[in-house]
Amino acid sequence: MHAFTRFESVVAVLPQENIDTDQIIPARFLTTTERAGIGRGCFADWRFDDQGHERAEFPLHRPELRGAGILAAGRNFGCGSSREHAPWALLDFGIRVVISTRIADIFRNNALKNGVLPIVVSEPDWQAVAACEGQKIVVDLQAQRIQLADGSTIAFEVEAFARECLLNGVDQLGYLLLQESAIAAFEAGRAA
Repeated sequence: MHAFTRFESVVAVLPQENIDTDQIIPARFLTTTERAGIGRGCFADWRFDDQGHERAEFPLHRPELRGAGILAAGRNFGCGSSREHAPWALLDFGIRVVISTRIADIFRNNALKNGVLPIVVSEPDWQAVAACEGQKIVVDLQAQRIQLADGSTIAFEVEAFARECLLNGVDQLGYLLLQESAIAAFEAGRAA
């Protein structure tokens, strides 16, 4: 996992509410435990027709939004089944940040553990982010601020432990492994 401190990218908007994990990554793509390549299934039923051709109307197919790494999504993003493949698919597709007015709890936890930053903002702040569609914005996890295209900022909060892990580019196990010498010293002290 790569450290997440400051991320600058074009923002794309999917305003639909209740985008569930089966829409993010349809079940037919869950036959793998490999993360690489799973992005091809990200939003597959929205991105492609029955013959596998791109749907021109899908927002992320617009030339100015291809490669967008920040997604402003409608309320209740990531609802539905617990599917760790959903953040894997987003990340492999190139989306590193999801901004919404509500993000489903299980998806939020899975995202944080896998290097995708889910950010919850108020409706007016979401509208301000969405108004930047096609423009670059900056997400600064260290400062917990989003800098919009016009230079204005929006504050956000991330749970402290998840933030620490993202800043250091580690998951929960990686965090524990970083503490190995302190754990060994504690255990040695307890044994004595």
